[in-house]
Amino acid sequence: MSLDAVKTRAVLRTSARVSLQMLVVLVLTGVVLWLLGRMWSVVWPVVIALLITTLTWPIARFLRRRRWPAALAAASVTVLFLLVVTGIVLLIVLPVASQSGALADGVVDGIEQLREWAAGPPLNIGEAQISGALDTAVTRIQDSVGSILTATATGVGTVANGLVTAVLSVFLMFFFLKDGPRFLPWLGRQLPGRLATDVPVVAERCWGTLGSFVRSQAFVGLLDAVFIGLGLWIVGVPLVLPLAVLTFVAAFVPIIGALFAGAVAVLIALVFNGWVEALIVLGIIIVVQQLEGNVFQPMLQSRGLGLHAGVVLLAVTLGGSLAGITGSLLAVPVAAMFAVIWTYVRDQLSTTPEVEEEPAETA
Repeated sequence: MSLDAVKTRAVLRTSARVSLQMLVVLVLTGVVLWLLGRMWSVVWPVVIALLITTLTWPIARFLRRRRWPAALAAASVTVLFLLVVTGIVLLIVLPVASQSGALADGVVDGIEQLREWAAGPPLNIGEAQISGALDTAVTRIQDSVGSILTATATGVGTVANGLVTAVLSVFLMFFFLKDGPRFLPWLGRQLPGRLATDVPVVAERCWGTLGSFVRSQAFVGLLDAVFIGLGLWIVGVPLVLPLAVLTFVAAFVPIIGALFAGAVAVLIALVFNGWVEALIVLGIIIVVQQLEGNVFQPMLQSRGLGLHAGVVLLAVTLGGSLAGITGSLLAVPVAAMFAVIWTYVRDQLSTTPEVEEEPAETA
């Protein structure tokens, strides 16, 4: 059986044309990503502002429907958001500050218990070895003073950039709440031809998708806070409310947030309750986070975003490998927006088959 030369050349020409088109699309995508990276100091506050705007927009919409002026509704919601954030910070900071003395004593006791445990079987580490290890650690710290100062300066710069980003995001949120409904009509007037219709429709659908992501993430964080807080209360760990609030807030930062909140809870349990309770708390956190990461979050996000649970898991993994914490945070909504755009383009390019009319029966 021989190959048809004409068909073979046609297949090769088609493959070459499609490959060239895909290469152009990939190059264009790379250029867009490079530009976003160069402008990240501006793009990141816009992204954060959009996320918190989707969370606060229902309240602003409610006020606007009650004939509140747009500026007054946006300002009221912005102030309310800042008050809620301040309340969350106080719920975490004040109880911890009130028990700071007991916490410091507990840390000292925990270190002493660790030294006693290391001195006993099976490790049998003597005091001389422990003192030698401490002296070595002190020497290395003294030798690394320059690196520590550099890292501290970098950390201070990062905190300052974070504060600037937070302030800018709040101002952008106010303007999004105030002028958001006028954006799509304005955008439609700036675009030519069919783009004046297609782009606003896609943008509106992407906005709805982003809102579904934020609401599902908030619900997942609430589940984590309730279950972990209930477990801490049953075990008898102090500072249950601050730890539950911290768990809810940290849920908005995938992977690292859960690890940080879990580590704080285990440390508090170790300091105030001992090793056994700390291990129980660790087990509770692992179980809840496994349920959240493998059951609750994929189910809720796949239902609200129209993505399969496997796609959600793969998107988070890919985003984390490409861009770290930021990639993990943005991977799911970006994947959902791509799905929205692809669905719209596919619907516009598809042709509805014409239904042939059956001939009328003759008597």
